[in-house]
Amino acid sequence: MAVFGTLSDRLADTFKNLRSKGKLSAADVDGTVREIRRALLDADVALDVVKAFTTRVRERALGDEVNRALNPAQQVVQIVNDELIQILGGQQRRLEFAKNPPTVIMLAGLQGAGKTTLAGKLAKWLAEQQHTPMLVAADLQRPNAVTQLQIVGEQAGVPVFAPEPGNGVGDPVKVAKNAIKHAIDKQHDVVIVDTAGRLGVDAEMMKQARDIRKAIDPDEVLFVIDAMIGQDAVATAKAFQEGVDFTGVVLSKLDGDARGGAALSVASVTGRPIIFASTGEGLSDFEPFHPDRMASRILDLGDILTLIEQAQKQFDEEEARKVAEKLASDTFTLEDFLAQMQQVKKMGSLKGMLSMLPGAKGMREQLENFDEREITRTEAIIQSMTIAERRNPKLLNGSRRLRIAKGSGMTVTDVNQLVARFEQAAKMMKTVARGGVPQVPGMGPIPGGFGGGRGKAAKAKGKKKGGSRSGNPAKRAAEEAARATGVTPGAGGGSGFGLGGAAGAGGPSAEELESLQKLLGR
Repeated sequence: MAVFGTLSDRLADTFKNLRSKGKLSAADVDGTVREIRRALLDADVALDVVKAFTTRVRERALGDEVNRALNPAQQVVQIVNDELIQILGGQQRRLEFAKNPPTVIMLAGLQGAGKTTLAGKLAKWLAEQQHTPMLVAADLQRPNAVTQLQIVGEQAGVPVFAPEPGNGVGDPVKVAKNAIKHAIDKQHDVVIVDTAGRLGVDAEMMKQARDIRKAIDPDEVLFVIDAMIGQDAVATAKAFQEGVDFTGVVLSKLDGDARGGAALSVASVTGRPIIFASTGEGLSDFEPFHPDRMASRILDLGDILTLIEQAQKQFDEEEARKVAEKLASDTFTLEDFLAQMQQVKKMGSLKGMLSMLPGAKGMREQLENFDEREITRTEAIIQSMTIAERRNPKLLNGSRRLRIAKGSGMTVTDVNQLVARFEQAAKMMKTVARGGVPQVPGMGPIPGGFGGGRGKAAKAKGKKKGGSRSGNPAKRAAEEAARATGVTPGAGGGSGFGLGGAAGAGGPSAEELESLQKLLGR
């Protein structure tokens, strides 16, 4: 996640220095622990937490488990991973539901922590788990808090109990008590009470929160904390624990770009587990908190399990089977491509999904530069096509492409690039679906990674002297121009994906030139 980006970079750089060592000395371990300590302190992790963490890491790193390991550096990473899991809470803690509904969940926290939006996210998540939640507007002090909760509830598709207008009018304790009776009458099995916050901790705020808690006897009291507030998180969490007490923590704004010390401190300092995390602005950007998965993300080890869970929620198994059959039978169309793209969008931010892959740190710059709106633009282009054009891109001559460009607000070049990418992607996916090895222009076959090189067929083809002379004048001219620069048409090699490369690297093949001419409507 973005909030741990800097910490993840620092830790990765620290471990990089260990990889070349066959055996770790005490000095190596001390140097590594010192760098870890600095990285955690720079990330605003509480000092007591850092001391305890680094002490445990040092003791284990100097122990027999590392000395006997075949790869000491990997063993140290594993130790750091284990200890990170512990300070993040150890085991995942789920919501505890009441034996006799409704389950009452009270939200508490400072103003600006994102309680109201989070109430809607939690309600939406519970509804997806086949519960029937109801939101309660018990924040009657903050201007327009009641209206905001009603809007959030409508977006989440969840009813809101709001008998008072708010803006300083109404008794929040009475509203909370009446909400329980209303939920029983309307058969809601979960009640989420949104309470008032302040810009800072004060006696009046704590008294009101205590009174609400006493009146409704909640099954869960969730303390909502902004993951970006740094060292203040510890003081705020302690104040709420002493004043109101809470059963669990929810981290909001984990998609921010701050240092993230709150997330690494609050569970250790309070002894209360982190139960949920808010990872974006959308109501679907919300997930149960898994300490082991979060530790893996911080150490750039990826979070494949969460990625799989998100995919399983959005992708229909029967639909996936049909797509696989279409790919294998060469009947995959732009219409199918559009449907698949829309399913991917439902999973949330593409950047977020890619960041869960192991080694995502290595492509962080590319991820940051990736424009999520590119998917929307692609959708617009495909939706501007007729059904016949989507099913048969060969119909797309110059005039049709101009019409599609105007209809989607894009350029003809954009349309051409989309069709070219689709044809190449469909070709690769078809090869994979049939159990073959995909080919990438300028690289040849990909045996098991993304390294360059040429397959046997490409090498054999490159051995032919002079190559063929095409009957197409434009194509023949391109071939002659390629030979004049010392490049054999159709040769592989070059840099990855045919980009850049040294002088004399392979250029486009004759077939690719012909495809390009077709794309341009010539």
